[in-house]
Amino acid sequence: MRSLRSKPSLLWLLAVVLTARVREGAAKPKLIEYGSACDSRDNELSLRPSTTPSPDGPQPGDLAAAFSVPTLDGEFSYQPGGGGARGPLIVHAFSNKSAFLECMWSSESSLISLVEELPNSTQVLFLSLDDSAVSDALWMREQLQRVAVLRNKEVLSRLHFSPVPVFALGNWIPNVLYYWRGNVFSQVVFKSEGWKMPIIIKRLNARYDWLAKRPEPTSYQLVGAGDGCEPSPSVAGALAWVSEGNCSFFTKVQSMAQSNASGVLVYALPGHPIQDMNCVGDDCNVTLSILAAMVHLEPSVAQALERGQPVFAAFQITPAPNFFIGIDHQGALAEMGWFIYPSFSFVNWQAQWFDFYADLQTKLQSPAKVVSVFDKVQMHGEKGAVATVDLPIALSDFDTLQLDASLSCPGRRDSSCAHWDHTVQLFVCCDPLGPYCNTELGRWITAFRRGTGRWLTDVSPLMPLLDSSRCTLTMKTPPWAMPWMVSLNLRFSLSNRTDSEAETLRPFTVMPLYDGGTFDKKYNKRHQPTKVSVPPSARKVELYAVITAHGYDNNHCGEFCVTSHHFLINGVFNNTLTFDSAGTPLGCTLRVKEGAVPNEHGTWLYGRGGWCDGLQVDPWRTDVTEQLDMSQFESNTVVYVGLFQGKDPNPSKEPGYIIMSSFLVFYK
Repeated sequence: MRSLRSKPSLLWLLAVVLTARVREGAAKPKLIEYGSACDSRDNELSLRPSTTPSPDGPQPGDLAAAFSVPTLDGEFSYQPGGGGARGPLIVHAFSNKSAFLECMWSSESSLISLVEELPNSTQVLFLSLDDSAVSDALWMREQLQRVAVLRNKEVLSRLHFSPVPVFALGNWIPNVLYYWRGNVFSQVVFKSEGWKMPIIIKRLNARYDWLAKRPEPTSYQLVGAGDGCEPSPSVAGALAWVSEGNCSFFTKVQSMAQSNASGVLVYALPGHPIQDMNCVGDDCNVTLSILAAMVHLEPSVAQALERGQPVFAAFQITPAPNFFIGIDHQGALAEMGWFIYPSFSFVNWQAQWFDFYADLQTKLQSPAKVVSVFDKVQMHGEKGAVATVDLPIALSDFDTLQLDASLSCPGRRDSSCAHWDHTVQLFVCCDPLGPYCNTELGRWITAFRRGTGRWLTDVSPLMPLLDSSRCTLTMKTPPWAMPWMVSLNLRFSLSNRTDSEAETLRPFTVMPLYDGGTFDKKYNKRHQPTKVSVPPSARKVELYAVITAHGYDNNHCGEFCVTSHHFLINGVFNNTLTFDSAGTPLGCTLRVKEGAVPNEHGTWLYGRGGWCDGLQVDPWRTDVTEQLDMSQFESNTVVYVGLFQGKDPNPSKEPGYIIMSSFLVFYK
């Protein structure tokens, strides 16, 4: 990508100034305090570079064509094949008709996240969908310029603001924004007897992961309840109309729920922006089955209620153009996924993933013997995806085995992807009569409705599983899951050693230890001590385990609770793996740089028990050579226990479960 800045002509500057004066710009709200963020609908991604454009218009994966647009600082040009700086480009189309975008741009924490966390490789082009494009561009630049100065961050050279509305760009961008769609304008429709026309205003639903109840296509009577901080019997069965302030959003919603209201509309005080309606701390553990949203104060509605005139409200959504699209390092168009709440953090996470993917492409250029197993093969049902392949004749020539795996969807849009996250396991069988047949070789977790994901996983210690020249590999997910298209390559290589004299030890046999099971009070009783005899030729022994925790009991175990997994060797050495990020609000966002697919259609952000949505499960490896008696026959003992809060699990209902493959790997 090349950014060309030219000095604007006097005529062009005059046109901008005159236009800015004669048009009435959309009212811009004041800033929310630092720490606030907000809720959303759909935005989306897929990375399958294609040089053949779709007859219906550009698709995710198609190469982006060159374009130029005027900006407040001169002309910005994108040249996919040209010189200059290359890197991802995010295109954001603003509209003041969206409460989601209003909140995104008026939240101080949202603006700070873009200024402080946007990867250095990435540029952003800001557009407007509205007639007020000039004032929108000036306002957006002012917002980010102010924050950049306050935070002492140099980022403005990578941010470009166009005063030309989307409908007048004259290039391919409007086609993609309108054709891909995926966003909506969320609105409230007010009606009252005597009004000639309904009143329609924008709304922002309460945070998706706090109040899951969504509006139904019905009409509610609107009843005023002051500030909503105390229960009000008058709102029973109605939609409560309450002002912001004097108590938390949680208190307002809880009070109206206790009053048997059907829902809550919180209106912003004059001059205030629409804010994120969210819970804080322990309040989030209180279940509230009520819908809630925030709107601006509408004077006609307030006056009608004051006069005792019946007012009825209904919720509606109107399809909108896409607000975000991306272009990755390779110049491929990409959907941007779902923004759970309107923070620029979601832009940063997508840009981080673009960087990860570019780095992965570089790694895949390193020398390796590649064995293709699956190439966009459907994985579905009891069978999954199955292939039999021939392995390299001399496996001893290699000391590294990597799984190059990717998941895509039946169609090119995220809308064709499976709606839920599921475990994907790869099993290998080289000798049907041997001890290793159908042993797990790799594990991944699918993304929530995202059509992208590619990972490189080092499973070198398990090379002894490939004990024949011909092997059958099976990749499976639960049979009821929607189909995925899987690709898998086995990459055999020789590691680069910096010490030429260092002796290379290679795994020659593995000893299976423990699997998982239901995480209840009997969990540890099912795992008995294991006797271990070290082969005479062994020079090194490694503990290798792939462990993930799933399910949701009364303690949120195992997906969202902190569990610890202990391998006690000879009663002395405690090798412990603890999932301490499980249940944290942003635990999996920290792994986007490692390949976790961002902006999925669900609560992908939360830390989990040893895994994240849209990511490989990394093997846990630890050298235990010094913990073992290497000389005596069967003189070693291994004991495994899994604990919750340092104790045996003891859920009162619906226990979770652990999926585990664990081994001792012997090297010589």
